[in-house]
Amino acid sequence: MNHLSTSDYIVFLIYFIIVSGYGYWVYRQKKAKTTDTKDYFLAEGSLTWWAIGASIIASNISSEHFIAMSGSGFAMGLAIASYEWMAAATLIIVAVFFLPIYIKNKIYTMPQFLSGRYNNTVSTLMAVFWLLVYVFVNLTSIFFLGGLAIETITGISLNVCVVGLAIFAVIITLGGMKVIGYTDVVQVFVLVMGGLITCYMALQLVSAKLGGKVVLDALPILRSQASDHFHMIFHKGDKFYSELPGLAVLVGGLWINNLNYWGCNQYIVQRALGADLKTGRSGLIFAAFLKLLIPVIVVIPGIAAYVLYQHGYFHTEMMDASGHVKPDHAYPVLMNLLPTGLKGLAFAALTAAIVASLAGKCNSIATIFTLDIYKKFINTGASEKRMVNVGRWSVILSSLIAIIIAPQLRSFDQVYQFIQEYVGFISPGVFAIFLLGFFWKKTTSRAALTAALLTIPLSTLFKFLPEVSRGTIEPIPFLNRMSWVFCIIIGIMVVVTLTDPKSKNNPQGLEIDKSMFKVTPAFTVASVVICGILAALYTVFW
Repeated sequence: MNHLSTSDYIVFLIYFIIVSGYGYWVYRQKKAKTTDTKDYFLAEGSLTWWAIGASIIASNISSEHFIAMSGSGFAMGLAIASYEWMAAATLIIVAVFFLPIYIKNKIYTMPQFLSGRYNNTVSTLMAVFWLLVYVFVNLTSIFFLGGLAIETITGISLNVCVVGLAIFAVIITLGGMKVIGYTDVVQVFVLVMGGLITCYMALQLVSAKLGGKVVLDALPILRSQASDHFHMIFHKGDKFYSELPGLAVLVGGLWINNLNYWGCNQYIVQRALGADLKTGRSGLIFAAFLKLLIPVIVVIPGIAAYVLYQHGYFHTEMMDASGHVKPDHAYPVLMNLLPTGLKGLAFAALTAAIVASLAGKCNSIATIFTLDIYKKFINTGASEKRMVNVGRWSVILSSLIAIIIAPQLRSFDQVYQFIQEYVGFISPGVFAIFLLGFFWKKTTSRAALTAALLTIPLSTLFKFLPEVSRGTIEPIPFLNRMSWVFCIIIGIMVVVTLTDPKSKNNPQGLEIDKSMFKVTPAFTVASVVICGILAALYTVFW
């Protein structure tokens, strides 16, 4: 692998100084005489729609997108873009139906919602669960994949990369949600610019090597040379059916996965919770438009790398030490082709994605731990200043734990699939608890607790249940498994609620007013445009 030159490091250093300097300036400008918890954790009322949208995307996109999704583009093609494109549709639903409920009930954390809607047992169980998943799965995997990507590009050892990322992320996180929100705007700009440049260079290379005259000639070349990589829907018998099982991406498990991730997830929803409804909705719509762009930045370069590989290029670079093709090498290989200086910008884009994601996760860990564990059980009379300090210390401690565990992930073959599958073990139960909690007043705490306790055992059972398909026995695809578990848990919750005397006049049911779901004409137009683009994409690439 090539490594970065001095001018690349200078470009990266300029990016680092701009982000850190801007973050510090925001911190000084917005700093109140005393920082309270609302201000620190939610940046209440001070994030604009474009800062909310950019921050949601920056929190969401990390090394797993650049490295793993590009690798999936190399292996299976455009179909992996369903995760991004269906997320755009999901964000519209969250903006219309979920956000008004959170804002009307003055929700700051997901466990706080569960506590008010159900009881402290459900809330604390889920708070502990989220903290474990955020620290041991999300934070650890971002440190590992981020460190691995930087190690591949720079040659610096994994442990040094992980510690460097942690220091950069902690600096931004300690300033609170305002600093994260506004530095994320810079991060997303760098991320998109660097990503588009890498995509442009990949297409230029395809065009130059395979008989095109201009860059845009590369697109029909890719389509003709890798026609099997331009389908959105896999059918039974396809090699990758188990990962993206047919129509499940349009009408099945992907919706459960997405609605849980975008609608019931602290580090995503937290961006919009501090705003008024109109600003929050505008931020989510802006995020949805950005989501449509992500496959261009990460999946197309992966397909370009695949076509070039088929024509005899990168055979050495795409292999691991044992001689196996590693699709996840696609993006770093393409980055190494960039000219000096631009490679520094692409490296900055990758770092921006990683650091913004780390900062978002750290802030959510701090929020849940401080407001839902520390304030409730450890120090009920804690002052605002004390809670902000506890939040800061929890960021440092959770980062240290993740740094220690991250290098152990080397033993996993595909870390991205590991994240998706094991977070998918709890998604059906969590989403069922939230969905019935929102829209069915009768749902009782007993039903929610039953769902929380059953989601992992049921998911485990379905993981090992075989599916008979065309005479062969195969495991159930994990998106289909999520659909089954979700439907069973909804059924159990309905039965438990109807047999619970407390459901007759449940005082904890939410008051839903239809006027909460009214949207502005501008929001409607933007939503129709997004749905129209999605319909066109799926029609062309079915």
